[in-house]
Amino acid sequence: MTDSPALTLKQVIDECLQWMLSSGYTRGTYNSYQSELNTFLRFIIGKQLHWDDIFTLNTLKDFQKSRQSATAPAVKRLFRYLFEQKRIHQSIDSPKQRLPDLYEEYLSYYHQTRQVPSIRLTRIRKVLRAFHDYLERYNIKPASIRIEQIDAFLAEFFTAFSPNTRQTYRFYLRGFLKYLYYPGGIIGKDLAPLVIGPRQFAQNTPPKFFRPHEIQRLFDSFELSSAKNLRNYAMVHLSYGLGLRPDEISLITLDDVSFTQSELTLTTRKNDCPAKLPIPENIMKSIAAYIIGSRPKSSHRRLFLNLAAPHRPICATSVGQHITECIRKAGLSGTAYWLRHTYAQNLLEAGASIYEIKEMLGHDYIDSTEKYLHIHIKLMRRVIFDEEL
Repeated sequence: MTDSPALTLKQVIDECLQWMLSSGYTRGTYNSYQSELNTFLRFIIGKQLHWDDIFTLNTLKDFQKSRQSATAPAVKRLFRYLFEQKRIHQSIDSPKQRLPDLYEEYLSYYHQTRQVPSIRLTRIRKVLRAFHDYLERYNIKPASIRIEQIDAFLAEFFTAFSPNTRQTYRFYLRGFLKYLYYPGGIIGKDLAPLVIGPRQFAQNTPPKFFRPHEIQRLFDSFELSSAKNLRNYAMVHLSYGLGLRPDEISLITLDDVSFTQSELTLTTRKNDCPAKLPIPENIMKSIAAYIIGSRPKSSHRRLFLNLAAPHRPICATSVGQHITECIRKAGLSGTAYWLRHTYAQNLLEAGASIYEIKEMLGHDYIDSTEKYLHIHIKLMRRVIFDEEL
Protein backbone atom coordinates (compact mmCIF):
# COMPACT_ATOMS: atom_id res chain seq x y z
CA MET A 1 0.00 0.00 0.00
CA THR A 2 1.42 3.36 -1.00
CA ASP A 3 -0.84 5.44 1.25
CA SER A 4 -0.85 5.37 5.03
CA PRO A 5 -2.90 2.52 6.58
CA ALA A 6 -5.36 5.02 8.08
CA LEU A 7 -5.93 6.82 4.77
CA THR A 8 -6.32 3.54 2.89
CA LEU A 9 -8.73 2.28 5.55
CA LYS A 10 -10.85 5.40 5.19
CA GLN A 11 -11.00 4.84 1.43
CA VAL A 12 -12.08 1.21 1.72
CA ILE A 13 -14.66 2.12 4.37
CA ASP A 14 -16.16 4.65 1.94
CA GLU A 15 -16.14 2.00 -0.81
CA CYS A 16 -17.83 -0.54 1.46
CA LEU A 17 -20.53 1.95 2.46
CA GLN A 18 -21.14 2.82 -1.17
CA TRP A 19 -21.41 -0.89 -1.96
CA MET A 20 -23.98 -1.25 0.82
CA LEU A 21 -26.13 1.48 -0.72
CA SER A 22 -26.00 -0.12 -4.17
CA SER A 23 -26.75 -3.55 -2.66
CA GLY A 24 -29.99 -2.44 -1.06
CA TYR A 25 -29.10 -2.12 2.63
CA THR A 26 -31.70 -0.08 4.48
CA ARG A 27 -30.92 3.50 5.43
CA GLY A 28 -31.09 2.61 9.13
CA THR A 29 -28.53 -0.18 8.74
CA TYR A 30 -26.33 2.04 6.59
CA ASN A 31 -26.31 4.83 9.20
CA SER A 32 -25.57 2.36 12.01
CA TYR A 33 -22.71 0.74 10.07
CA GLN A 34 -21.28 4.12 9.06
CA SER A 35 -21.13 5.21 12.70
CA GLU A 36 -19.44 1.98 13.82
CA LEU A 37 -16.91 2.05 10.97
CA ASN A 38 -15.98 5.64 11.73
CA THR A 39 -15.38 4.59 15.34
CA PHE A 40 -13.27 1.70 14.08
CA LEU A 41 -11.23 4.10 11.94
CA ARG A 42 -10.48 6.31 14.95
CA PHE A 43 -9.56 3.18 16.93
CA ILE A 44 -7.05 2.10 14.25
CA ILE A 45 -5.56 5.61 14.02
CA GLY A 46 -5.03 5.56 17.78
CA LYS A 47 -3.35 2.14 17.60
CA GLN A 48 -1.14 3.12 14.63
CA LEU A 49 -1.36 -0.39 13.18
CA HIS A 50 0.18 -1.55 9.93
CA TRP A 51 -2.26 -2.55 7.18
CA ASP A 52 -1.71 -6.31 7.60
CA ASP A 53 -2.33 -6.02 11.35
CA ILE A 54 -5.69 -4.29 11.01
CA PHE A 55 -7.71 -7.18 9.64
CA THR A 56 -7.09 -9.83 12.26
CA LEU A 57 -9.23 -11.52 14.87
CA ASN A 58 -7.11 -9.99 17.65
CA THR A 59 -7.71 -6.48 16.35
CA LEU A 60 -11.45 -7.17 16.16
CA LYS A 61 -11.48 -8.45 19.74
CA ASP A 62 -9.51 -5.41 20.94
CA PHE A 63 -11.99 -3.12 19.21
CA GLN A 64 -14.96 -4.94 20.77
CA LYS A 65 -13.29 -4.72 24.18
CA SER A 66 -12.69 -0.98 23.76
CA ARG A 67 -16.41 -0.50 23.07
CA GLN A 68 -17.44 -2.94 25.81
CA SER A 69 -19.46 -4.81 23.20
CA ALA A 70 -19.50 -8.44 22.15
CA THR A 71 -20.56 -7.58 18.60
CA ALA A 72 -19.19 -5.47 15.77
CA PRO A 73 -21.38 -6.27 12.71
CA ALA A 74 -20.17 -3.35 10.59
CA VAL A 75 -16.49 -4.21 11.06
CA LYS A 76 -17.20 -7.86 10.26
CA ARG A 77 -19.05 -6.76 7.13
CA LEU A 78 -16.04 -4.64 6.14
CA PHE A 79 -13.70 -7.60 6.67
CA ARG A 80 -15.92 -9.84 4.51
CA TYR A 81 -16.18 -7.16 1.82
CA LEU A 82 -12.40 -6.84 1.55
CA PHE A 83 -11.92 -10.62 1.60
CA GLU A 84 -14.46 -11.04 -1.21
CA GLN A 85 -12.62 -8.31 -3.12
CA LYS A 86 -9.36 -10.25 -2.53
CA ARG A 87 -7.80 -7.22 -0.87
CA ILE A 88 -7.05 -9.12 2.32
CA HIS A 89 -5.90 -12.73 2.53
CA GLN A 90 -8.07 -14.17 5.28
CA SER A 91 -11.60 -13.93 6.57
CA ILE A 92 -12.44 -13.75 10.26
CA ASP A 93 -15.68 -15.66 9.78
CA SER A 94 -15.71 -19.11 11.29
CA PRO A 95 -16.31 -21.71 8.57
CA LYS A 96 -19.83 -23.09 8.30
CA GLN A 97 -20.18 -26.53 9.83
CA ARG A 98 -20.75 -28.89 6.94
CA LEU A 99 -23.92 -30.93 6.92
CA PRO A 100 -23.99 -34.53 5.71
CA ASP A 101 -23.73 -34.95 1.94
CA LEU A 102 -27.48 -35.36 1.39
CA TYR A 103 -28.20 -31.91 2.82
CA GLU A 104 -25.24 -30.23 1.12
CA GLU A 105 -26.29 -31.73 -2.22
CA TYR A 106 -29.79 -30.33 -1.72
CA LEU A 107 -28.44 -26.86 -0.87
CA SER A 108 -26.27 -26.95 -3.98
CA TYR A 109 -29.23 -28.11 -6.09
CA TYR A 110 -31.48 -25.41 -4.62
CA HIS A 111 -28.92 -22.69 -5.25
CA GLN A 112 -28.31 -23.78 -8.84
CA THR A 113 -31.99 -24.10 -9.76
CA ARG A 114 -33.34 -21.08 -7.89
CA GLN A 115 -30.37 -18.66 -7.91
CA VAL A 116 -31.39 -17.35 -4.50
CA PRO A 117 -29.38 -14.90 -2.36
CA SER A 118 -26.97 -16.38 0.16
CA ILE A 119 -29.04 -15.18 3.12
CA ARG A 120 -31.86 -17.54 2.12
CA LEU A 121 -29.45 -20.46 1.89
CA THR A 122 -28.24 -19.59 5.39
CA ARG A 123 -31.80 -19.74 6.70
CA ILE A 124 -32.50 -23.02 4.93
CA ARG A 125 -29.26 -24.42 6.34
CA LYS A 126 -30.49 -23.47 9.83
CA VAL A 127 -33.68 -25.50 9.38
CA LEU A 128 -31.84 -28.45 7.86
CA ARG A 129 -29.27 -28.41 10.66
CA ALA A 130 -32.04 -28.63 13.28
CA PHE A 131 -33.86 -31.31 11.25
CA HIS A 132 -30.71 -33.41 10.90
CA ASP A 133 -29.94 -33.12 14.62
CA TYR A 134 -33.49 -34.25 15.43
CA LEU A 135 -33.25 -37.29 13.15
CA GLU A 136 -29.85 -38.17 14.62
CA ARG A 137 -31.13 -37.88 18.18
CA TYR A 138 -33.93 -40.36 17.54
CA ASN A 139 -31.93 -42.55 15.14
CA ILE A 140 -34.28 -41.85 12.22
CA LYS A 141 -33.00 -42.38 8.69
CA PRO A 142 -34.18 -39.83 6.06
CA ALA A 143 -35.30 -42.70 3.82
CA SER A 144 -37.75 -43.94 6.47
CA ILE A 145 -39.08 -40.59 7.71
CA ARG A 146 -42.82 -40.42 8.44
CA ILE A 147 -45.09 -37.38 8.60
CA GLU A 148 -45.73 -37.99 12.32
CA GLN A 149 -42.01 -37.60 12.98
CA ILE A 150 -41.87 -34.43 10.90
CA ASP A 151 -44.79 -32.99 12.89
CA ALA A 152 -43.02 -33.86 16.14
CA PHE A 153 -39.85 -32.12 14.93
CA LEU A 154 -41.73 -28.99 13.95
CA ALA A 155 -43.58 -28.86 17.26
CA GLU A 156 -40.21 -28.89 19.04
CA PHE A 157 -38.38 -26.60 16.63
CA PHE A 158 -41.09 -23.92 16.43
CA THR A 159 -41.24 -23.16 20.16
CA ALA A 160 -39.34 -19.87 19.93
CA PHE A 161 -40.65 -18.59 16.57
CA SER A 162 -43.52 -16.35 15.52
CA PRO A 163 -46.33 -17.64 13.25
CA ASN A 164 -44.84 -15.87 10.22
CA THR A 165 -41.38 -17.34 10.81
CA ARG A 166 -42.91 -20.78 11.27
CA GLN A 167 -44.67 -20.45 7.94
CA THR A 168 -41.37 -19.57 6.23
CA TYR A 169 -39.52 -22.47 7.82
CA ARG A 170 -42.30 -24.89 6.84
CA PHE A 171 -41.81 -23.71 3.26
CA TYR A 172 -38.08 -24.40 3.46
CA LEU A 173 -38.64 -27.88 4.91
CA ARG A 174 -41.25 -28.70 2.24
CA GLY A 175 -38.66 -27.91 -0.41
CA PHE A 176 -36.23 -30.41 1.13
CA LEU A 177 -38.91 -33.10 1.47
CA LYS A 178 -39.92 -32.59 -2.16
CA TYR A 179 -36.25 -33.05 -3.11
CA LEU A 180 -36.08 -36.31 -1.11
CA TYR A 181 -38.97 -37.62 -3.20
CA TYR A 182 -37.87 -36.19 -6.54
CA PRO A 183 -35.23 -35.77 -7.91
CA GLY A 184 -33.42 -37.30 -4.92
CA GLY A 185 -35.38 -40.54 -4.97
CA ILE A 186 -34.67 -41.07 -1.25
CA ILE A 187 -38.26 -41.57 -0.13
CA GLY A 188 -41.14 -43.21 -1.98
CA LYS A 189 -43.84 -40.64 -1.20
CA ASP A 190 -43.92 -36.87 -1.49
CA LEU A 191 -44.45 -35.70 2.10
CA ALA A 192 -44.17 -31.99 1.27
CA PRO A 193 -47.96 -31.39 0.78
CA LEU A 194 -48.59 -32.91 4.23
CA VAL A 195 -46.50 -30.27 6.01
CA ILE A 196 -49.18 -27.68 6.70
CA GLY A 197 -49.77 -25.14 9.41
CA PRO A 198 -52.87 -23.61 10.94
CA ARG A 199 -55.03 -21.61 8.56
CA GLN A 200 -54.17 -17.93 8.51
CA PHE A 201 -57.17 -15.66 8.99
CA ALA A 202 -55.34 -12.36 8.73
CA GLN A 203 -55.78 -11.93 4.98
CA ASN A 204 -59.03 -9.95 5.00
CA THR A 205 -57.44 -6.68 3.89
CA PRO A 206 -57.65 -6.38 0.09
CA PRO A 207 -54.41 -5.79 -1.82
CA LYS A 208 -53.53 -2.12 -2.15
CA PHE A 209 -52.96 -0.54 -5.53
CA PHE A 210 -52.35 2.78 -7.24
CA ARG A 211 -54.88 4.94 -9.09
CA PRO A 212 -54.12 6.01 -12.68
CA HIS A 213 -53.10 9.54 -11.68
CA GLU A 214 -50.69 8.09 -9.11
CA ILE A 215 -49.07 5.84 -11.71
CA GLN A 216 -48.69 8.86 -13.98
CA ARG A 217 -47.13 10.79 -11.11
CA LEU A 218 -44.69 7.94 -10.46
CA PHE A 219 -43.42 7.77 -14.05
CA ASP A 220 -43.32 11.57 -14.39
CA SER A 221 -41.03 11.74 -11.34
CA PHE A 222 -38.15 9.95 -13.09
CA GLU A 223 -35.23 12.03 -14.34
CA LEU A 224 -33.49 9.67 -16.73
CA SER A 225 -30.12 11.35 -16.48
CA SER A 226 -28.40 8.88 -14.16
CA ALA A 227 -27.48 5.21 -14.41
CA LYS A 228 -29.46 4.41 -11.26
CA ASN A 229 -32.63 6.06 -12.55
CA LEU A 230 -32.41 4.27 -15.90
CA ARG A 231 -32.08 0.93 -14.12
CA ASN A 232 -34.89 1.64 -11.64
CA TYR A 233 -37.12 2.98 -14.43
CA ALA A 234 -36.87 -0.36 -16.22
CA MET A 235 -37.57 -2.31 -13.01
CA VAL A 236 -40.65 -0.19 -12.23
CA HIS A 237 -41.93 -0.79 -15.77
CA LEU A 238 -41.56 -4.56 -15.35
CA SER A 239 -43.32 -4.48 -11.99
CA TYR A 240 -46.23 -2.36 -13.20
CA GLY A 241 -46.50 -3.44 -16.82
CA LEU A 242 -46.06 -7.20 -16.36
CA GLY A 243 -46.90 -7.66 -12.68
CA LEU A 244 -43.55 -9.28 -11.91
CA ARG A 245 -42.42 -10.01 -8.37
CA PRO A 246 -39.09 -8.51 -7.21
CA ASP A 247 -37.47 -11.96 -7.24
CA GLU A 248 -38.66 -12.57 -10.82
CA ILE A 249 -37.18 -9.23 -11.90
CA SER A 250 -33.88 -10.02 -10.21
CA LEU A 251 -33.59 -13.38 -12.03
CA ILE A 252 -34.13 -12.07 -15.58
CA THR A 253 -31.11 -12.67 -17.79
CA LEU A 254 -30.08 -11.00 -21.03
CA ASP A 255 -30.98 -14.24 -22.81
CA ASP A 256 -34.55 -14.06 -21.49
CA VAL A 257 -35.32 -10.84 -23.38
CA SER A 258 -36.12 -11.21 -27.08
CA PHE A 259 -36.06 -7.79 -28.77
CA THR A 260 -37.00 -9.26 -32.15
CA GLN A 261 -40.12 -10.99 -30.81
CA SER A 262 -40.87 -8.46 -28.01
CA GLU A 263 -41.08 -11.35 -25.58
CA LEU A 264 -39.81 -12.12 -22.09
CA THR A 265 -39.12 -15.69 -20.99
CA LEU A 266 -39.48 -16.30 -17.26
CA THR A 267 -37.58 -19.51 -16.60
CA THR A 268 -37.98 -19.36 -12.81
CA ARG A 269 -41.31 -18.48 -11.23
CA LYS A 270 -42.70 -19.04 -7.77
CA ASN A 271 -45.00 -21.78 -9.06
CA ASP A 272 -42.16 -23.49 -10.99
CA CYS A 273 -44.03 -22.93 -14.26
CA PRO A 274 -41.93 -21.12 -16.89
CA ALA A 275 -43.78 -18.52 -18.91
CA LYS A 276 -43.40 -16.39 -22.03
CA LEU A 277 -44.86 -12.90 -21.73
CA PRO A 278 -45.29 -10.31 -24.50
CA ILE A 279 -43.39 -7.12 -23.71
CA PRO A 280 -45.21 -3.86 -24.51
CA GLU A 281 -43.23 -1.28 -26.46
CA ASN A 282 -42.76 1.13 -23.54
CA ILE A 283 -41.27 -1.63 -21.37
CA MET A 284 -39.01 -2.79 -24.18
CA LYS A 285 -37.74 0.76 -24.65
CA SER A 286 -37.02 1.12 -20.92
CA ILE A 287 -35.00 -2.12 -20.93
CA ALA A 288 -33.08 -1.05 -24.03
CA ALA A 289 -32.34 2.37 -22.52
CA TYR A 290 -30.97 0.70 -19.40
CA ILE A 291 -28.80 -1.79 -21.30
CA ILE A 292 -27.37 0.87 -23.61
CA GLY A 293 -27.17 3.76 -21.18
CA SER A 294 -26.30 2.38 -17.76
CA ARG A 295 -25.79 -1.38 -17.51
CA PRO A 296 -22.16 -1.98 -16.45
CA LYS A 297 -19.94 -4.09 -18.67
CA SER A 298 -19.85 -7.49 -17.03
CA SER A 299 -19.55 -11.19 -17.74
CA HIS A 300 -22.71 -11.76 -15.68
CA ARG A 301 -25.75 -12.60 -17.79
CA ARG A 302 -28.29 -11.28 -15.31
CA LEU A 303 -30.07 -8.22 -16.68
CA PHE A 304 -29.94 -6.05 -13.57
CA LEU A 305 -26.61 -5.48 -11.85
CA ASN A 306 -25.37 -3.40 -8.95
CA LEU A 307 -23.84 -0.19 -10.19
CA ALA A 308 -20.79 -0.30 -7.90
CA ALA A 309 -17.88 -2.59 -8.74
CA PRO A 310 -17.67 -5.57 -8.95
CA HIS A 311 -21.17 -5.24 -10.48
CA ARG A 312 -22.78 -8.38 -9.13
CA PRO A 313 -26.38 -9.35 -9.99
CA ILE A 314 -28.87 -7.43 -7.93
CA CYS A 315 -30.84 -9.48 -5.39
CA ALA A 316 -34.63 -9.63 -4.99
CA THR A 317 -34.57 -7.64 -1.74
CA SER A 318 -32.67 -4.81 -3.44
CA VAL A 319 -35.12 -4.78 -6.35
CA GLY A 320 -38.03 -4.33 -3.95
CA GLN A 321 -36.22 -1.63 -2.00
CA HIS A 322 -35.21 0.33 -5.11
CA ILE A 323 -38.76 0.25 -6.49
CA THR A 324 -40.21 1.31 -3.14
CA GLU A 325 -37.66 4.12 -2.97
CA CYS A 326 -38.86 5.38 -6.38
CA ILE A 327 -42.45 5.30 -5.18
CA ARG A 328 -41.63 7.36 -2.11
CA LYS A 329 -39.53 9.84 -4.08
CA ALA A 330 -42.65 10.47 -6.16
CA GLY A 331 -44.43 11.44 -2.95
CA LEU A 332 -46.59 8.31 -2.89
CA SER A 333 -47.21 5.80 -0.14
CA GLY A 334 -46.80 2.18 -1.14
CA THR A 335 -44.42 -0.67 -1.90
CA ALA A 336 -43.20 -2.60 -4.92
CA TYR A 337 -46.05 -5.10 -4.52
CA TRP A 338 -48.62 -2.34 -4.95
CA LEU A 339 -47.52 -2.16 -8.60
CA ARG A 340 -48.18 -5.90 -8.99
CA HIS A 341 -51.62 -5.45 -7.44
CA THR A 342 -52.27 -2.54 -9.80
CA TYR A 343 -51.37 -4.78 -12.74
CA ALA A 344 -53.97 -7.31 -11.55
CA GLN A 345 -56.52 -4.52 -11.17
CA ASN A 346 -55.87 -3.40 -14.75
CA LEU A 347 -56.29 -6.95 -16.07
CA LEU A 348 -59.57 -7.29 -14.22
CA GLU A 349 -60.90 -4.01 -15.58
CA ALA A 350 -59.82 -5.05 -19.09
CA GLY A 351 -62.12 -8.08 -18.85
CA ALA A 352 -59.61 -10.84 -18.10
CA SER A 353 -61.01 -13.86 -16.28
CA ILE A 354 -59.77 -14.84 -12.86
CA TYR A 355 -58.11 -17.88 -14.45
CA GLU A 356 -56.25 -15.74 -16.98
CA ILE A 357 -55.09 -13.44 -14.19
CA LYS A 358 -53.91 -16.48 -12.22
CA GLU A 359 -51.66 -17.53 -15.11
CA MET A 360 -50.33 -14.03 -15.74
CA LEU A 361 -49.47 -13.53 -12.06
CA GLY A 362 -47.90 -16.98 -11.72
CA HIS A 363 -50.07 -18.07 -8.79
CA ASP A 364 -50.09 -21.68 -7.62
CA TYR A 365 -53.74 -21.67 -6.56
CA ILE A 366 -56.85 -19.83 -7.64
CA ASP A 367 -57.35 -18.84 -3.96
CA SER A 368 -54.34 -16.55 -4.24
CA THR A 369 -55.91 -14.79 -7.22
CA GLU A 370 -59.46 -14.52 -5.89
CA LYS A 371 -58.51 -11.74 -3.49
CA TYR A 372 -58.00 -9.47 -6.51
CA LEU A 373 -61.74 -9.66 -7.16
CA HIS A 374 -62.18 -7.48 -4.08
CA ILE A 375 -60.29 -4.57 -5.60
CA HIS A 376 -62.36 -4.06 -8.74
CA ILE A 377 -63.75 -0.81 -7.35
CA LYS A 378 -64.75 0.70 -10.69
CA LEU A 379 -66.89 -2.30 -11.59
CA MET A 380 -68.49 -2.38 -8.12
CA ARG A 381 -69.47 1.27 -8.27
CA ARG A 382 -70.68 1.02 -11.86
CA VAL A 383 -72.92 -1.96 -11.11
CA ILE A 384 -74.20 -0.96 -7.66
CA PHE A 385 -74.41 2.81 -7.95
CA ASP A 386 -74.48 3.33 -11.72
CA GLU A 387 -71.52 5.63 -11.14
CA GLU A 388 -68.36 6.14 -13.20
CA LEU A 389 -65.02 7.06 -11.62
